[in-house]
Amino acid sequence: MSRFLLSCGGTGGHLSPGIALAEGLQARGHEPVLLISQKKVDTRLIEKYPHLRFVRISGAPFSLSPIGFARFLVRQSLGFFQGFRLVRSPRPDAIVGFGGFTTAAVILAGALFKVPVALHEANRVPGRAIRLLGRLARRVYVPPGVRMPELSKSVLCPMGLPVRKEIVRLPREAARTSLGLDPQQAVVVVLGGSQGASKLNDWARDKAEALAYEGIQIYCVTGLGKGEGGETLFTARNGQPVKRVLVPFSDRMGELLSAADLVISRAGAGTIAELIRCQTPAVLVPYPHAADNHQAANARYFEQQGGGIVVAQEHLGDLTKEVLDIIFNDWLLRKFRSNLERMDRANSLDEMLGDLEQIASHTEPPAAPEVTRKEAA
Repeated sequence: MSRFLLSCGGTGGHLSPGIALAEGLQARGHEPVLLISQKKVDTRLIEKYPHLRFVRISGAPFSLSPIGFARFLVRQSLGFFQGFRLVRSPRPDAIVGFGGFTTAAVILAGALFKVPVALHEANRVPGRAIRLLGRLARRVYVPPGVRMPELSKSVLCPMGLPVRKEIVRLPREAARTSLGLDPQQAVVVVLGGSQGASKLNDWARDKAEALAYEGIQIYCVTGLGKGEGGETLFTARNGQPVKRVLVPFSDRMGELLSAADLVISRAGAGTIAELIRCQTPAVLVPYPHAADNHQAANARYFEQQGGGIVVAQEHLGDLTKEVLDIIFNDWLLRKFRSNLERMDRANSLDEMLGDLEQIASHTEPPAAPEVTRKEAA
């Protein structure tokens, strides 16, 4: 049995794959410890996983403002000393970082104690933490096709994003019934990522009546602290009641994505991986202020692979027309789903688990998995 520290807090996009990896490690007899942040989204997301061990660690995102920079220095320093204690005793066999502001301190502490380190970058533009810390890692997992020339081929490994085991495609009518939706009416699900997206929430509120008139239900996950939840009934052109549902948070993503004919979403890598796993077509609206514009890169790849389309935030006025053009086009929806099925890398987690077991048990870094290289070619 090996002991792994998984640094994955701060956003659902980091924590969700961390949970997927932890459950895989635990199933193989290992001891995973997940390091998470103090944020509310982490608290809500971990409620379903009492069988896993979570430890909160200090940290703050980098900021150029005087107050933000001071907060960054103080909290990251505290996080380093917390990481130092976690790494020193009992010493882990390996550390895995998923990026974000909770990763740097633990990876630095691990490097100081010469603990093998692996990093996972989910986005198609590697983030600051991965770029800065990559040289300390024995393995850096990146999406297929992403290059980091500063790293050797023995370190860089193409790998899909681990998806939690409960995120699977379910029968559509059963998923809709479970969520309190009419199983016979079309469904648009609106997601803003773990933080929510005010622009998409506003669209869901403003356009619900017009979409309901066409017989389309809306289920919008607004994000914590971004308005009250609740149900509103509108009337379709045939006189039938049509629902709009607003919820601040959902831990039922498998049901939610299975219920949807179409998803309107930001373009975080975690959301895209779950869309692919559930074969749910989407209109992606990248957050325009994401670091290094990584959401735009994620969305372009998703569109190029045929999983859906991209609408820029400055063109949100076109979104309703795009939804109406897609949602009743059965041929196009089938084409999107077929492409999503092709995109699904179902064995990514198993490959990553096997590779990490080798890293944890060897002094010298093994070569990147040959099967993964071939798939990425």
